[in-house]
Amino acid sequence: MSTSFVRAAFVASLLLFVAGCEQKPAETNAPVAANANTPEATIRRSADLLKQGDLAGFMQNALPPAEFAKAKADWKRDANEKPVTDEDRAKFAETMTKLTAPDAEQALFAEIEPQLKEFDATYQQQMPMYVAMGSGWLQGMVQQNKDMSEASKQQALAAINALTGWVQKTRFTDPEAIRKVLAITVKAAREINLKTLDEARALDFDASMAKARIAFVGFKAALAVYGFSFDQLLDSIKPEVIENDGKTAKVKVSYMLFDTPLSAETEMVNVDGRWYGKDAMEKLEHKAEDAGDEAETTDAAGAD
Repeated sequence: MSTSFVRAAFVASLLLFVAGCEQKPAETNAPVAANANTPEATIRRSADLLKQGDLAGFMQNALPPAEFAKAKADWKRDANEKPVTDEDRAKFAETMTKLTAPDAEQALFAEIEPQLKEFDATYQQQMPMYVAMGSGWLQGMVQQNKDMSEASKQQALAAINALTGWVQKTRFTDPEAIRKVLAITVKAAREINLKTLDEARALDFDASMAKARIAFVGFKAALAVYGFSFDQLLDSIKPEVIENDGKTAKVKVSYMLFDTPLSAETEMVNVDGRWYGKDAMEKLEHKAEDAGDEAETTDAAGAD
């Protein structure tokens, strides 16, 4: 399993989970708790792990043990599939130097303050129009999606409207908010403590996830500056099993996005006594089939 696939699957699972839906990280090497062998408990556990910022635990909860172990073992190798250039190294070093300097918050704000003023003067009055255009584009995509049921479309449209309302009333260029976000970003960069890109690429899975947790917690804190509490959204998630025959289950996931009550349905499958998202398991199955076909092709070519 390549790191790119794992990352893509993780991001997709996270976005689907939210759409359908400083603390000590949980021990991700420990077995999943006994009460996590129901569909609703699995979803609730994912929400709790995200609230903790435990991305490794979230990933472990979403993958069968063998797949999770393989992802960990292959992490460093696959993370270095794409070569880096000296330009990449220079940009990384420059960014981290700026973010971790003793006066980073003040220096960064002084650097971007003229741009904020220019943006406000040029675009602030036009922002409602741009937001409306973006919202209309997203709504059009939902309406044209042939794979979504009418009920799912209505929920997606309601989520878009809720997010649109938040964006419209939020001034992202507010100087005090920018100062707070810069302070959060600088604090995270100092805690991550990576000076070079090669140092970052040398991290194994556990070390990478520890750094990612710091970044994710910082990201949530930055959202909260603008009134978007990701933790409140996670706390509001209420899974309810609609159907369960022991092998497959359909679960309704209700949640609150700002003040808007939303819900979505997701399908899950039982694999060796644990529940996983059906879509994720099908992707893993297709990935394994593709890998098998590729291996057969390579063997056949070698035989020739």
